[in-house]
Amino acid sequence: MRGLMMDTPLLISSLIEYAALYHAGTEIVSRTVEGPIHRTTYLDARNRSKQLAGVLQRLGVEPGDRVGTLAWNGYRHFEIYYAVSGMGAVCHTINPRLFAEQLVYIINHAEDAYLFVDLTFVPLLESIQEQIPGVRGYVVMTDAEHMPETSLPNALCYEELMARESADFDWPALDENTASSLCYTSGTTGHPKGALFSHRSTVLHSYSACSLDTLGVCSRTIVLPVVPMFHANAWGLPYAAALAGAKLVMPGARLDGEGIHQLVEAEEVDLLAGVPTVWLMLLGYLEQNGKTIDSVEKVVIGGAAAPRSMIEAFQQRHGATVIHAWGMTETSPIGTIGTLKRQHDGLPEEERVTLQLKQGRGVYGIELRIVDDEGNELPRDGVAFGELQVRGPWVVRSYFRHDGEILGDEGWFSTGDVATLSPDGFMQITDRSKDVIKSGGEWISSIDLENEVVSHPSVAEAAVIGIAHPKWDERPLLVVVPAEGAAPERDEILSHLEGRIVKWWMPDDVVFVDELPHTATGKISKLTLREQFSDYQLPTA
Repeated sequence: MRGLMMDTPLLISSLIEYAALYHAGTEIVSRTVEGPIHRTTYLDARNRSKQLAGVLQRLGVEPGDRVGTLAWNGYRHFEIYYAVSGMGAVCHTINPRLFAEQLVYIINHAEDAYLFVDLTFVPLLESIQEQIPGVRGYVVMTDAEHMPETSLPNALCYEELMARESADFDWPALDENTASSLCYTSGTTGHPKGALFSHRSTVLHSYSACSLDTLGVCSRTIVLPVVPMFHANAWGLPYAAALAGAKLVMPGARLDGEGIHQLVEAEEVDLLAGVPTVWLMLLGYLEQNGKTIDSVEKVVIGGAAAPRSMIEAFQQRHGATVIHAWGMTETSPIGTIGTLKRQHDGLPEEERVTLQLKQGRGVYGIELRIVDDEGNELPRDGVAFGELQVRGPWVVRSYFRHDGEILGDEGWFSTGDVATLSPDGFMQITDRSKDVIKSGGEWISSIDLENEVVSHPSVAEAAVIGIAHPKWDERPLLVVVPAEGAAPERDEILSHLEGRIVKWWMPDDVVFVDELPHTATGKISKLTLREQFSDYQLPTA
């Protein structure tokens, strides 16, 4: 017997329609590439999204066509999110920080019909235009006054196109499983691979983000997504904000500490979301200038492990609760969230922070398990660690235009992360399977080591990689970026680790460098580091 309920599709267009109807005057504030702060509302954003859908239709964009973006977080990018998906096409957000070869591959693989580009990235596209012949035209996201002279073929001005259209466009009634957006992940081997999201998966993910036990986005929230809209759809916040009617504050191209602080202070932001590298800049600026972020209640940290010192700085100096999160492009991306339970309220502060160092509990909709090398499920005892696998309604089942099977037995997706699961549901990443250090048959967690090292006041950033060893197979090498004005010594760093880690985890050597290599998503590139130190001889070898 089937239930007798309406079969109403879950569509992205319904999110912006809801926001325009019930939160019409709620603001979307953007720092523009042109310079000034721009203010609009959900009602205006809905109307302009409809105008843009009409523009796309006149340009010949068909349902299912991919429309690419190289753009910062801003109101025009927000309009593109809703216009492209709402009309039945696919919004393909492209990470402009990738190498040129990767950009060419991604654009050609996606077969983007048009590319929307912020002024910042026009020269980037000019440099590769001859290698992406399938692109029919380029829409520069600016007005006539700021429209640059460009060699891009069929270059069009965003605001000039918009001025010719009305907001009379009617959103089509799509099947909720229709493809809505496309994000390529560089966290896989070989070429970047595309995660093709659906309207259904996106709306379900948005509901989850609004849960009080997840990000807690609601109509009273003022959220500043520092995580770019080209990183897994800014963790779904442009959709969740519309679903909840939350005020959105967009940072544009200014992701430095001063720029973020200015927006937080001016707009009374209470929810921040971004990767640790951004928060290092913000905390450094606050410390150096005696500034505070009094309005901020929650700081969501994902993309890489948050060190203890960062959590303590936000909570002890600025009164903002840190929420550690984990996910990946393939999980839309939220998979776990580190909100604490009532039973944790009475814990001593040090124990609470220790719990917050974990990546959190699985959110409803995401199943988690860990397995050994043979695929056997391991116990959830907080001790055993194995490869993390996930499944759920917003997890990919295959990659876009990719023939290989990516799911294992019973539909589980292998994340490539090594993790533990505790009896009360908390997951902790101990390493990436490709980064784990295997010493004498045992595993050493580079993440745990790095977190302890960066708690030293003279350390700005640290990375641990495995170096070949004749007896132990691999031993850890610690690579350190000193804090500004500091000059730590090898023995000083190693002494700091004594008593904090088991003895056999102690790095065999410490190397100091001016900077660490980072990937396009802001993570430390262990691959590059291993290449740089491929001939390094440990003193213990």
